[in-house]
Amino acid sequence: MARMTTAELRGYHQICGQDGAMMVIACDQRGGMRTLLASDPAEQAAIGNDVLGHTKADITRHLASKASCVLVDPICAVPHLVDDGVIARDTALLIGLDASGWDVSPEGYRLSKLVEGIDARRVRALGGTGGKIMVYLRSDTPAANTHNIAILKAAIEDFAREDILLVVEFLTYALEGESPEAYKAKIPELIQGGTRICLDLGSKVLKLPYPGSPESCAAVTDMSGDVPWAVLSAGVDHETFLGQVEIAMRNGASGVIAGRSLWKDCISLDREVTRQRLETVAVPRLREIQAVIGRYRTPAAKVA
Repeated sequence: MARMTTAELRGYHQICGQDGAMMVIACDQRGGMRTLLASDPAEQAAIGNDVLGHTKADITRHLASKASCVLVDPICAVPHLVDDGVIARDTALLIGLDASGWDVSPEGYRLSKLVEGIDARRVRALGGTGGKIMVYLRSDTPAANTHNIAILKAAIEDFAREDILLVVEFLTYALEGESPEAYKAKIPELIQGGTRICLDLGSKVLKLPYPGSPESCAAVTDMSGDVPWAVLSAGVDHETFLGQVEIAMRNGASGVIAGRSLWKDCISLDREVTRQRLETVAVPRLREIQAVIGRYRTPAAKVA
């Protein structure tokens, strides 16, 4: 099992709160954020990176300042979050490596993409506490993973050489012709299998979809050993996510990396509306998540 170096551990401590748990606000989405800001495809296409950057700045200022860390993309959000003094001095910064969307192989497999020119050194140059990479995995279909494992392996090795924290995320997906019912039944197996792939490649911190059940969460914790894992929200409604966080934390998760479940119905092309709803809707949701996390953090687990 890969262990964090001193420098990586320092970065990990910074993305955690005083209770030692990860509480990261994710707003590295681009395409998904456009669909929330406008319903018409033409209007979505007209939303520039500058507008997304302003939205991410508002999320950082009004929501992430109440958490321990913000996760953003390197296209719309940095360096101006740092250069313009938007991000608070005690809010850690994770920078995503993954590009928006995916390519498709002739067999119908999802091929993950990375933002050109973003590596460990560039993350450091942009003021990042660490990086985050997301790839698609189908652990039950090895042929689907060749491309994605190769780019994940290269990123893990790059960040290890530069001695900077890398959070590894994977998502699963339904294969062509696979029914929704068949796919849903496989989710615990796919999350556990994808976790094993990431661990075998040397991942040191994991961002995972909800593993599907208490038993599956416990299995992920058992196989991860000393490697901490955070549960992601995947855009489910807030009440659903609260229940998932409760189960995950009870069964060994080390925190939360959440985005759309907190702010998806708060953002608007009217920035004043965004700011008001972040304060009145998203922040109370964050406090509820923090309260759940707080019930499962013992003094021994706290960061000194």
